[in-house]
Amino acid sequence: MKKNIFLYLFIFALLINVFTYMYFTNKQKFEAGRIEKLEAGRKSLKDSLETEKSRVVDANYFRLSTNDNALEYFENEDIATLEARITDGVMSLNANKNGNPLVGYDPVNGQNWIINKVQVLNHRWIIADFSSGKAWGEVLIKYFVEPDGSFKYETIETLLHAGTVN
Repeated sequence: MKKNIFLYLFIFALLINVFTYMYFTNKQKFEAGRIEKLEAGRKSLKDSLETEKSRVVDANYFRLSTNDNALEYFENEDIATLEARITDGVMSLNANKNGNPLVGYDPVNGQNWIINKVQVLNHRWIIADFSSGKAWGEVLIKYFVEPDGSFKYETIETLLHAGTVN
């Protein structure tokens, strides 16, 4: 009987060792595969981030804050404040009873034209999006900084999207 107990203990110990060996071998393979997947995902995300950074740089190419010549023109000015003042000046013209005069179109169906979005391109030009509720377009505006710090705006060109006007 004592012989059988030792035989059963030996077989039990052998089985425990085999199961332990198999568990840790598979665990190591699983972890290695998981790490490879995470590295591939990290590389993909890093590539996507670089692509998006490049797109942002391209999108900001025509911007006052990234235009070296325009920054040199306004060397003693805080560009962020200047951009905000220019934008506020254009948007304040929306309060005109006949709509924003920079748009250059008369009201359509009783709807005034208002400027929705403004982008300061450089030290001389602004591009803006305008709409009347159903119709919209874009306008290119020239601006000047007067000696007293005020701004003078002049419409260069307007574009009314034909498919939006009834």
